[in-house]
Amino acid sequence: MSASHPSDQDRNESLPGEAAARRVVLSVDAMGGDRGPATVVAGISRSARKNPDIDFILHGPKDELDRLIARKRGLAGRVTVRDASDVVTMHDKPSQVVRHGKSTSMWSALDAVRDGEAEVCVSCGNTGALMALSMMRLRKLPGVNRPAIAVLWPSRNPQGFNVMLDVGADIRADEKDLLQYALMGASYARNGMNLARPRIGLLNVGTEEHKGRPELKVAHELISEAAEQANFEYVGFVEGGDIPGDRCDVIVTDGFTGNVALKTGEGTASLIGDLLKEAFKYSPLSRFAAVLALTSLRRLQKRIDPRRVNGGVFLGLNGPVVKSHGSADAMGVSAAVKLAYQLAASGFQEKIAARVASAVSLAQDAAERGTETE
Repeated sequence: MSASHPSDQDRNESLPGEAAARRVVLSVDAMGGDRGPATVVAGISRSARKNPDIDFILHGPKDELDRLIARKRGLAGRVTVRDASDVVTMHDKPSQVVRHGKSTSMWSALDAVRDGEAEVCVSCGNTGALMALSMMRLRKLPGVNRPAIAVLWPSRNPQGFNVMLDVGADIRADEKDLLQYALMGASYARNGMNLARPRIGLLNVGTEEHKGRPELKVAHELISEAAEQANFEYVGFVEGGDIPGDRCDVIVTDGFTGNVALKTGEGTASLIGDLLKEAFKYSPLSRFAAVLALTSLRRLQKRIDPRRVNGGVFLGLNGPVVKSHGSADAMGVSAAVKLAYQLAASGFQEKIAARVASAVSLAQDAAERGTETE
């Protein structure tokens, strides 16, 4: 069976800003974050002020949420509260949540997407539990072996960020998974970052074609063959130094490697911030220099502020899920909501499903060609 020509999909793949104005309903888990439901309500309040087209289904203890909502202007009539008495904590094991978490706010939030009441789920809760519940309640798209978590990474590119996936949904990935990640990452870059023809790179220990594990070499060929039909540019193998660089827009890797890179990057950024503070406090002259450089330091802080791009997107499921940082403040929650709105307004879920179907067809075509040459 031949794959449908992805260029037909591209013609219909409008960008978020081009989507017609319509009501978008988001399902938000109010519990599970480090700062509690007051921060989540403050975050959705910020989003509601900026965008009148968003309505919310908020999940958690009804009495507490009703009180918090009543204190915020602009939320009246735009928030439906679903009572959920239990909370998934950061210490709960995913297997326990899957077995016993039916009364939790996280379960309820996912079910609103599953039942078609909302388009995207947003949660600050336990990542492992959220992925496990998402796979059980929403199910994987047909043909997806392993879903992926995609994040935005500060970079030298004009858009300011690169997409990297997977960063921890599954520690393994074979060549077919990596091809799917490339196609899903390209669609995410189009709809989340307004990039008409994103550049894809496959993370490896070197850029030479003979380097890397066997599955990486096969994935290199599959992604290269898919590039023209899927309307992205494949730049080949990339290295760790290219993750924040400008050589590509999407970095494809397995969840183990991606998660290590993500945690290393976060730790390094924190270390640099602490060292800068220490350096500027070293002497009276350095403190004076800090005052002179205050505007530049604030610009740098804004550029690398993780709250501005808060939200990892679960890809490959029957419904998008945005995972906010557990420690997110109101600004961070608002950023995650904004990302969820952009994906919903652009029809992202339908496009991801089309991309996955294309990946399955491309993989089948490749297998058939391999059989014919034997």
